[in-house]
Amino acid sequence: TLDSTCRRTPCFAKFSEMEEMVNMEAEINEVFFLLLLVTIGSTLQFYFIGKKCEILQDMFFFLEAILKEKRDLRKRLIKQRCQESLPIEATYHKSIVELLTEAVTFIEKLESHLQSVRSIPQIPHMMNNMDTTLSKTEVLIIELEELTEQILNFFLLQKEVYSN
Repeated sequence: TLDSTCRRTPCFAKFSEMEEMVNMEAEINEVFFLLLLVTIGSTLQFYFIGKKCEILQDMFFFLEAILKEKRDLRKRLIKQRCQESLPIEATYHKSIVELLTEAVTFIEKLESHLQSVRSIPQIPHMMNNMDTTLSKTEVLIIELEELTEQILNFFLLQKEVYSN
């Protein structure tokens, strides 16, 4: 009798239909989101490929200009350059100045850098010397503290003697 009375009522049927519609809508939203991600990814990929192409084109035009002036460059390189300067494009002037200051700074500090590199093998010996110096300093500090205590005691004794 229970099986015969258990029928689907129209309200529960409508509920299951609504649940199916919500599930389908969620699947559609998920697919739409994935398509959106793919579209954004491909757009970004094309954007960066375009930037790389622009950079490569600039390099290509630069190299093409150099190849066109190849004969002139060979003549200029073969010819001795005493107290002459190579022309540098204006866009590179700032970089050249920065590079030259860096080079001068490096050359000025080269000797100290070389001295530092030469002293690397002596580091263990220097560390041992520092350890012994530290222990000697600690001993001197202890002796100094004892001496200050003795001086203070002496002054206290002197004060008592004069007060009496």
